[in-house]
This record gives sequence, structure tokens and C-alpha cells, in this order.
Amino acid sequence: MRIYGVADLHARPDRLDQIRRNIYQYRPDVLVIAGDMTSYRHPAAVLEKLKLLPVPVLAVRGNTDLSRMEKLFDAYSNIFSLHLKQIQVSGVNFSGVSGTLPIPFRSRIGLLQKKVMQQASALTDRESVFVTHPPPYGTLDRVMGRFHAGARAVSELIAEKEPRLVLCGHIHEDYGHAVIGRTHVVNCNMAGNRQGVLVDMEKGEAPVIRLLGEEQGQVS
Repeated sequence: MRIYGVADLHARPDRLDQIRRNIYQYRPDVLVIAGDMTSYRHPAAVLEKLKLLPVPVLAVRGNTDLSRMEKLFDAYSNIFSLHLKQIQVSGVNFSGVSGTLPIPFRSRIGLLQKKVMQQASALTDRESVFVTHPPPYGTLDRVMGRFHAGARAVSELIAEKEPRLVLCGHIHEDYGHAVIGRTHVVNCNMAGNRQGVLVDMEKGEAPVIRLLGEEQGQVS
């Protein structure tokens, strides 16, 4: 199956238009949004554009997405919250967790982080695609090229469950792909001229990952 992953849209019309163009060009099976769809205000305006896309949209909220968006998702037939849920698309299981509290030089998944991550872990296994807004601490999370600002709880989940793929965003400066053990991690933020990532997944094979935009390339 083909996954199109993006993060950090921040309600920008040009990014929403680019997503639409890429979907029609690359024909993914699903669009996955790893948080920060909005910039706090007018979430319905973003969702109204996403509802026009011809693919299912799986999303978690980031630190600029208000919690009331969870209820708004229910009004759209093709948009689904992944927060503490497991959703299957074309035989692939997706799970996720919403929320981020940015604190100096690291991130935290909400005030009740331990409980939330225990629930997320129960929904995630070796074959899962796990979606979170912050990257794991120490991987694709450098601020100013020096300071790690990811979430330790995400690193712990990866170490325990070894999901096949993790899609994240949040740290605009550290877009790209990395591998932790058996897990492929992609920070797919849309800052600058970036357009997200395409991931082709076949059972029993390593994901083939294509970065779109200013650092366009293919890795596996």
C-alpha cells in the first residue's frame, strides 16, 4: 500500500493545495496527518478542504490543534481521529496518539503522558504504523541543529513495540528519515518547500520512503 504522510500544515492554503495535488499525482491509499493541521483557530475551514480529498484521512492532533477537533472529525465521512485508536486500511494497522506539550528542549505527550502512552502501546505492534506529533527523543528532533526536543515516551514505545513505521512532525528543522532498530521513523513536516513523504509498504519488506520537496529523494 502507499501512504502519504504530512505534518505541520498550520492551516496554510498553499500546503493544503499541495497535498491535494500530490494525492492526485501519486495516488496514495491513505493520507496520514501527524498533527498541527491548524493554528489554533478555524479548524472547520481546514477539515472542509480535507473532506474533498478522494482518500481516507487519518490524523492526530498537535500542539496547535484544539481538543474540540476530535468531535468535529465525526462530521466528515473520510476523516478519522487516530488518537488512542487502531484503524486498518488495506490490511495495515494504524494507531496513534494526539497532543504535545512543548517544554524547553523536549516534548511531552500531554499532562497524563504515562496513562495515555500505556493505552497507545496496547494498540501498537510490530506491523503497525504509529502516528504521533512529536518525534522520539534523540531522533529527527534537533532544534537549532543541537538540542534534542523529542518525546522520551515515544522513544520508549518504539523500544518496546518496534512498530514498522512511525510518522511524526513538530520539529521543523529536522525533516527526514531515520531507523531505530527495526523501526523506520519519518519526520514529515511541511515547513519550507517540503511536501511530506510517500511510503510504499509491502508485507515482509522494508518500507520504501520518498521525501517530497526540497530534500526530495528515495530511501529504503
